[in-house]
Parts: sequence; C-alpha cells; structure tokens
Amino acid sequence: MPLKVGIQLYSVRGLLQEDPVGTLRSVAETGYNFVEGANHDAAHDPGMGFKVPAGQMKDILEQYGLQLVGCHINPLLLEQLDDVLDYHEAIGNPQIGCDIEFFPYGDLDYLEKRCALFNEVGRMCRERGMRFYYHNHYQEFQVFDGQYVYDLIMENTDPELVFLEMDTYWMLRAGQDPAECIKKYSDRLILLHQKDFPENAPQPLNLFDGVVSRDQNIDMDVFLETKDARCFTEIGTGVLPIQEIIDAAQSAPNLEYILLEQDDTQMDELSSIKTSMDAFRRYQGVSWT
Repeated sequence: MPLKVGIQLYSVRGLLQEDPVGTLRSVAETGYNFVEGANHDAAHDPGMGFKVPAGQMKDILEQYGLQLVGCHINPLLLEQLDDVLDYHEAIGNPQIGCDIEFFPYGDLDYLEKRCALFNEVGRMCRERGMRFYYHNHYQEFQVFDGQYVYDLIMENTDPELVFLEMDTYWMLRAGQDPAECIKKYSDRLILLHQKDFPENAPQPLNLFDGVVSRDQNIDMDVFLETKDARCFTEIGTGVLPIQEIIDAAQSAPNLEYILLEQDDTQMDELSSIKTSMDAFRRYQGVSWT
C-alpha cells in the first residue's frame, strides 16, 4: 500500500505561534491532509503547543479537513499525562510521541529508567485505546556497553507499548542505513519522518565523522551547537536516498504515514512546505489522500 504523505507541524512552528488557526488553514490549502503536532510546551499546555482549547482544535481540524496522525509531547511528565491524554483523546488523536531524548554517555542505569518511563506512558496510552511512539535523532546511535543506544531502548521497552517513529535523516546523520533499521524493527514502526540534506552542506552527512564524537556526552547544548541550519533543504531537493527509503518502508506492516519535516529553511515556512510537496510528488509508492 502507498504511504500517505503528511507534514510535521514543526515545519511551520513560527507561523503557528503567531496565528495557529490561519496557519492550519494555509497548511490545508497547500494540499496537506495529514498532520503531526509538535508540542514542546507540554508542561504548560496539554494540547498542541499553541494554547487552543480541545473543542476549538477539534472544530478547526474538521473544518479544514486535516487528520491528526500523532503529536510530539515534551516534556513527558507522568503527573501531567492524564491532562495531555484527555486533550488528545478529545480531538481524536490516535497517538502521542516522544520527540527527543538525551542519554548521559555510558549511563545504562539512566537509560533503563527512561525506558521504564516509556513503558508506563505506553501503558497509559493503551488504556485509552491510543499508542505511544519513540522518535529518534542521531545520539541514539552512540554505543553503550557494545550496543547502540537505539537497540538498548528496543530491548528495554515493551513492543506492545512503545512503537517507533523513525527519522531517516537523523539515522543517516548517525551513519546508519534507514532501510536496514526499517527491516530490523518493521513490526514496531508506525510513522516515518523524512527530511533532506543539501548537496553543498557545510558538514559531512555523518555527524560522527568529525563533528561529534561517538564517545562524548551529548546533551541539548551539544545538539544545538552542532545542528547547522544549512544542513537542511526542502524534501526532495537534496541528496538523501528517499526512494530507497520509501521502497524499504513498504515492508513495514503497521506503517501508514510518511511525514515531511523541515527543521530549518531559507524560505518562508509556507513556501518551504509547498516546495517540499511539489518535489516529493516525483516519488513512487506514496499517496496524498
């Protein structure tokens, strides 16, 4: 089955803060039907990150014909999770995700504690008929005690409670082959993120090739210091093997959506997601409806 193409709303985060209703209308008018939220202020807002009440948000999504297929929630706080799930259940969101995690280098005890939290979040989601998913960056491909952190997360979480949203851009930036990762964990994969890397990027594709050490402690400060805005381009205009990734994803039995995401752009945000949509139309095995 073709993968349905959607947009991660982080791509238009600036506009959403200024005018959430108008921005969602513009996203729909651009031609996107499927959207994923990105709430980075969940400690103060249980919803989508721009303080729109659940009833109004449900009406907005219905009015503009937008289907919410997930939402990142940061921070993941158990004491606030019921409020978060109340909101997302009310607007018809089937699943929430963890957007970014950092693991102190070599600290297996910390990693296991976070995995226990992920299992608990997954259990709370399942009780409501929802799912919880983990979204990666590149730091999950450091090696702790002879294993990738990513594999340790998979080993220490329940596959019935913790699913996967693979970000293929960040896998490639960690020197990984997304097709192999998809094959290895295909049963847990429910969402796919796709970005693109420009031909004239100022960094090597693999960040572990001289930009970041595999053996250093990677935290948010290191992540932001080494994340170069010039290493992103509109999806379909760069050099990543996107068709190969789409082809590999066809084998994942529970995967339905591939979500375009633009972390940084030299364009205005709406022009950027329109450019990505136009460029992405050349790929086989995808659908927009």
